[in-house]
Amino acid sequence: METIVIGVIGADVHAVGNRIIEYVLTNAGYNVVNVGVLSSQEDFINAAIESDAKMILVSSLYGHGELDCRGLREKCIEAGLNDIILYVGGNIVVGKQDFAVVEKRFKDLGFNRVFPPGTPIESVLSLIEEDIKKK
Repeated sequence: METIVIGVIGADVHAVGNRIIEYVLTNAGYNVVNVGVLSSQEDFINAAIESDAKMILVSSLYGHGELDCRGLREKCIEAGLNDIILYVGGNIVVGKQDFAVVEKRFKDLGFNRVFPPGTPIESVLSLIEEDIKKK
C-alpha cells in the first residue's frame, strides 16, 4: 500500500475538502497521512520522510498557494525526497487567471501536476495510480 501525504498549506483552514480527499484516497487503497490545515512545507516534508510517502498532495483554497508552495521542490530535494511526486490543487492563486498560465507557473515550481478549482479528487485517482506506478 503506497503512502500519500495530504494537507492544506499555509494560513489556510479549509478542512472539508481535505477530509474528502483523505476519505476518497483511503477508500481507493492508499495509506493517507493527513497533516491537516495550517501546514508548513516542513510539515509535508517531515510526514513524507517519516512515512516513506511516494506523493505529496497540497491543497489550498484561500488563493495564496503560489506563495506558500514556492521552494517546496527544492526543500524536498534537500531532505532527500528527490523523486517525490508533487500535486497541487484548489484555488491556488488570487483572482481569476488563465489556468494554463497558472499550471505552467506551478510546474516551473516543480509540481508534477496542477489542478484547477473544483477538480473532484475522484477524477484524479487514475493519474495518481499512473504516476505512482512510474516511480
